[in-house]
Amino acid sequence: MVAFAFGLLFSIGFHEYGHFRWARKYGMRVPQFFVGFGPTVFSRTRGETEFGIKAVPMGGFIRIVGMIPPAEEGESKRATRMRSFIAEVRGQALNDVRPGDEGRVFYAKPWWQRVIVMSAGPLHNLLLAIVFFAITLTAIGTNVITTQVRTVPACVVPANAQSIDQAAADDSDVCDIPIVSSGANAGNVCDLGDPDCALPVASPAARAGLRPGDVIVGVGGQSIDPDNHDSWTTVQQAIRNSPGRDLTLTIERDGDRRELTVTPIENTVLDADGGTLTAGYLGIGPLGGFARQSITELPSYFGTVVANSIDRLVEIPERVPQLFRAAFLGEERDENGPIGVVGVGRISGEVFSIADFSIAEKISFFLSLLASVNLVLFLFNLLPMYPLDGGHVAGALYEKTRSTVARWRGRPDPGPFDIARLMPAAYVVAGLFIALSGLLLVADIVNPITLQ
Repeated sequence: MVAFAFGLLFSIGFHEYGHFRWARKYGMRVPQFFVGFGPTVFSRTRGETEFGIKAVPMGGFIRIVGMIPPAEEGESKRATRMRSFIAEVRGQALNDVRPGDEGRVFYAKPWWQRVIVMSAGPLHNLLLAIVFFAITLTAIGTNVITTQVRTVPACVVPANAQSIDQAAADDSDVCDIPIVSSGANAGNVCDLGDPDCALPVASPAARAGLRPGDVIVGVGGQSIDPDNHDSWTTVQQAIRNSPGRDLTLTIERDGDRRELTVTPIENTVLDADGGTLTAGYLGIGPLGGFARQSITELPSYFGTVVANSIDRLVEIPERVPQLFRAAFLGEERDENGPIGVVGVGRISGEVFSIADFSIAEKISFFLSLLASVNLVLFLFNLLPMYPLDGGHVAGALYEKTRSTVARWRGRPDPGPFDIARLMPAAYVVAGLFIALSGLLLVADIVNPITLQ
């Protein structure tokens, strides 16, 4: 857990260094560079910048002078609570501007420099994610689902068949218990001779002669690497796409290579939209493994992780009610739901305490965890919402678009986009983020996600 905390602090610091490096390159004045929030634990001033660490390692910041521009000409002076609030925020930001800073303030820089400065932090997290995943895949190894056959059921039994429970209770073979084969009572235990009563049919894999220990090295004439991270997915898709049709599998058994023709049976499964579709079913279970991957596999692997991460971020709002119930009402925690920094740190520590994991597996999991955290930081910070980095990027792009449209229309440049007007929205976003962080903290403490 301590190692994860240091890894998280390094990731945060590297993120802020991205902003700092490019802000200084473009001549912006940066008076503060801190990792963490709250009371200052340590700080030291070098040049014109104070570097330091604060007590709560839940983020970080650099302070660039002139993030908020002066009020636009012609802005209404009529006092309202909202205008007073915006004026106060603007005044605090402009108090940092010293004589001689006129050309060094953030808002005075070209739009593209501001985009680079605000994108650099998340892009540094993306770089760390790629590096950590590359090291994990190519130098250490990662958990994979291999194409070695682990199980071959002798027969096909519906998932809701009564015979499953009966076989478990009697310690008997489920394939020897007759069941109703069709109709509303399909799967019910019956007596041979009754209408629609029969022993379960042999599984397609068993009929074709597949055995535990066989290694699938080709499917449909396409060669596959048994230890490749997506080879089992390739086999799965070929089986699912071949209901009732012959499919050729190339297998290795006891050092010999041979071809088997299998015919997956039709099976009704749920699709991504909650409906049903017909897919092929063969009846084999794969063996898990741990293996290094070729560097050429990094793009596809990373693409899969990015897609999954985006799906998880999009799902957060709909998973919050269950998270609340798990935190305060004792409901079982959703293992696929959101998890906070404390929960991730707990899982990291739990992995290192499991004796069955090898040192390589523990290091692989740790680096993959850090890579995933950096990927989430990249995706989250680029959301086009102020005060996130993506909000600043969106503001600069909007300013450029507004300026271009004005030029096309022969009108004067409107000047810097007044991001101070977004401060009310920024406080709402920050409030929601703090509330979610607090909810995750409570859930991770009272009802944590565990591996065991």
